[in-house]
Amino acid sequence: MTTRESTPINKFVGLTKIEITDKQMGITFPMFVMYPTDVPSRDVAFGPYILNVSPDAPIEVGNFPLVIISHGSGGSNLAYHTLGSHLAKNGFVVCMPEHPFNNRNDNHLEGTNENFTNRLRHISLMIDQMFLADKFKQHLQQDNVGIIGHSIGANTALVLVGGHPISYAEYQTKFGRPMHMEQEPQEINLKTDDRIKTLVLFALTPGWFTGDESLKNVDIPVLMFNAEKDEYIPCSHVEIFIKGLKKDSSISCHIVKNAGHFSFLSPFPESIKAMAGVAAMDPEGFNREEFHQELNVEVLNFLKKALCQQ
Repeated sequence: MTTRESTPINKFVGLTKIEITDKQMGITFPMFVMYPTDVPSRDVAFGPYILNVSPDAPIEVGNFPLVIISHGSGGSNLAYHTLGSHLAKNGFVVCMPEHPFNNRNDNHLEGTNENFTNRLRHISLMIDQMFLADKFKQHLQQDNVGIIGHSIGANTALVLVGGHPISYAEYQTKFGRPMHMEQEPQEINLKTDDRIKTLVLFALTPGWFTGDESLKNVDIPVLMFNAEKDEYIPCSHVEIFIKGLKKDSSISCHIVKNAGHFSFLSPFPESIKAMAGVAAMDPEGFNREEFHQELNVEVLNFLKKALCQQ
């Protein structure tokens, strides 16, 4: 990737925490929100991370697109903080949820039908509650939402805009038994959300979307990145997916040379790399810091075109 940095609209980033309520499950779950603010930022510790933010500051006057970053299975809502901060500096309100029972602290629903159903519902719930939140409702562009998803977060996002996964049996026939799936998927209500106007997908599991009808209803701009050396997604699956795209497809696919599955996570502080384990590791010779400087700009430019010109 070769992209040119743009001058940020605002150099200060507000950060606040919101609890999302799921009445169906009888739970709440946390979501960090980054947004433009006029209040000078300062270094603040959030667990092992030091973020340059203005905690609970008022949002800058304006009307901004909403972006949600959906983490991968067993992930963390702060694992994409560098991208979130970059977007907030440039005029986006960015939500980073911790998906319940599929995060680094509690991952007991990994690989279950319930988890995928929950994720589909929760993304729409987040949008609902952000448009009702006193702090943000007057500052958000209604029905103008982008989703950034990593791994299962990418799969969820694609379904929410009309992507239709193939059956478990068809997947097994094409690719063998899926990794990290404990049970055969049941029929899921694949409800879409028309408020979502664009997607950015990191490490999509593309084999699920290689059916003849899988992408026929996806007609919004989609920017997709997969890793050349992904430990969980064979390049052959990505190639089959790309070959199946129509010439006029709205999906733009990129293979990141020498990257691994976790290379899309923000660079980890040296102090916690050992504790983070494989999530902090990249293939030999891959520079995650340099990659994210380029990735942040490319994603920003794409979202500005897709959302800010609505």
